[in-house]
Amino acid sequence: MTDQNIINLRSADPFADVTGSSALDSGAPGGAGGQRSSNLIHIRIQQRSGKKTLTTVQGIGEEFDKKRLLRAFKKKFACNGTVVEHQEYGEVIQLQGDQRTNVSQFLKEIGICQTEQLKVHGF
Repeated sequence: MTDQNIINLRSADPFADVTGSSALDSGAPGGAGGQRSSNLIHIRIQQRSGKKTLTTVQGIGEEFDKKRLLRAFKKKFACNGTVVEHQEYGEVIQLQGDQRTNVSQFLKEIGICQTEQLKVHGF
């Protein structure tokens, strides 16, 4: 993916010029503006039937567009997935298969989080 596609993963604020700033104005990917310092991103694996597994990604900030992230995950990892609204955890990304290491590396590469902000769960 090119750098321009990665920048497009952040959702744009249509009223940025009125309010003064937006998520896109906070810096380049990998800079301090795009990273979340207080909350963790949880990557979990769930066993389905037989050998089938499901990877869930929870805790990605509201400043990032989950649907665009999902589209990038699906292209990069060659798997299917969806964004599910959970009443307690908010929007959760679900991916088919065990994608824990792939997702954690991808999120670090594009600058959404640092290593200490990731919590990988599973067996």
